[in-house]
Amino acid sequence: QVQLHESGGGVVQPGGSLRLSCVATGPSFDTYVMAWFRQPPGEEREFVASINQNGDNTFYADSGKGRFTISRDNAKNTLYLQMNNLKPDDTALYYCTGDPAGVHPFRYWGQGTQVTVSS
Repeated sequence: QVQLHESGGGVVQPGGSLRLSCVATGPSFDTYVMAWFRQPPGEEREFVASINQNGDNTFYADSGKGRFTISRDNAKNTLYLQMNNLKPDDTALYYCTGDPAGVHPFRYWGQGTQVTVSS
């Protein structure tokens, strides 16, 4: 059983940056496709970015292209999301998720970390 724990959220001004981290406990982190989703207040959960098992293939939602970078360190069982030039529309609860096949719905989910972009 894989458990995922996110950290790194907070309050930031527009144009600022945050780096989210997700530590996985349990076996076989390097066999999972990993992704970030987010849920803005009052809205549905939405896809942000994904990364394959060895980190050489990434995919982004249009909302984050050019501003967000997903990465992973399999030696540390850790997933990252670097977010630059943040906008108020990026305000959301951000979830780390993983799945062996990388097919939604992903099997494992963290509890989320809150990101608030506000002046």
